[in-house]
Amino acid sequence: MTTDRRSFLASVGASVATGLAWSGCVPNAQSVAHAASPKQRGVVPAGDLMIDPELSYVQTCSLGPTTRPVLERTIEVWRELERDPTALGYGPLEQGMELVRAKAAALLGCDLRELVITTSTTEGINWVAQGVALVPGDRILTTDQEHPGGRVGWDFVAKRYGATIDVVAIPLGENDAAAIVERFTRLVTPRTRVLAFSHVLTSTGLRMPVAELTALARHAGAISVVDGAQAAGGIAVDVKQLGCDVYATSGHKWLLGPKGTGLLYLGDSLGDRLEVIALQDGRAVYSHSVGVCSIPSVHGLGAAIDYIGALGIARVEAYNLALHRYAFDALSKLARLRIVSARDGALASPLLTYTLPADVDAWALADKLRTVHRVEVKGVPREWLNGHRVSTHAFNDERDIDRLVAALRIELHA
Repeated sequence: MTTDRRSFLASVGASVATGLAWSGCVPNAQSVAHAASPKQRGVVPAGDLMIDPELSYVQTCSLGPTTRPVLERTIEVWRELERDPTALGYGPLEQGMELVRAKAAALLGCDLRELVITTSTTEGINWVAQGVALVPGDRILTTDQEHPGGRVGWDFVAKRYGATIDVVAIPLGENDAAAIVERFTRLVTPRTRVLAFSHVLTSTGLRMPVAELTALARHAGAISVVDGAQAAGGIAVDVKQLGCDVYATSGHKWLLGPKGTGLLYLGDSLGDRLEVIALQDGRAVYSHSVGVCSIPSVHGLGAAIDYIGALGIARVEAYNLALHRYAFDALSKLARLRIVSARDGALASPLLTYTLPADVDAWALADKLRTVHRVEVKGVPREWLNGHRVSTHAFNDERDIDRLVAALRIELHA
């Protein structure tokens, strides 16, 4: 790593350490020194992490680690709830969940009335898919790189109502926004009702040209539905700037919140084009149409939003992208790998994917990296490619990447 790049990462960490005054859940200030501290991982105080200290966890794209302050807040609420479940669960703790919803709305840049708390990205997209009134002959336009959890709802309604799914191919290594928009444009028809695509592709980490695609949807009179599972918490998200009608994301990936939490933005721009059974009694966290949720988890999600907010999402994104560039350059030195993610620019994200030679089983290698070398990466689904995803976040640093590169050198004889 060059001195300039190390200095940049350290400066981001130092700037975070000086801005921890926050009214909610915050990083443990006593353990914050600077990003170069031996006990510090990235910009997150080492004492806030519960990951095995011997494990380099570069797997946020699957599940992010909940920090100690967030977990403690979640458990604190649960203990409080059990003192008087009815009075507290339908009283102050229910009211507190609405405060969490307000925090989530602020995080995504929308109004409170447009924000719904869910259990996952998939649940949100499924609600939307079932709530769009499709008829035979209607068309849904998506990509060939969508996560199965973001695709299953559209497959279901296409089969149920006789709609057609059109698929835009995103070639590996594609880093041309104009070419992507052109592919979508060619497949839009007068019967296209929905454009459904990811903010950040789960397969390669490509940050899609969302604003251009949502503009295309508006022009076609279609609803734009964005899968933001690999974005919120790792990069800044402003749904109004993106121009989407719907944005679904998870609380348990890049937001580092409790598992089984999510956010769903339903923009005023939808008008009356969406009817969701679970929202018939309104969009509050608890309602007669959605029922009782995990009250402690929702409060924990609020704590996670506070935690990321204390670090500063702009600082987190800058740090994540700098570490991404470091990983790109380090992994590029391994001749047997081919990186298919953008190094930098508008289409880069904190998620990096590389392909492996045909004679290497990516999933078996990922298992060996974890069990033997204590570096955890994600094997990419085989239908997309034979390779790994590396997703570094605010709690990682260059040492995690160096360990990954060293392990790959041994296993690939590179």
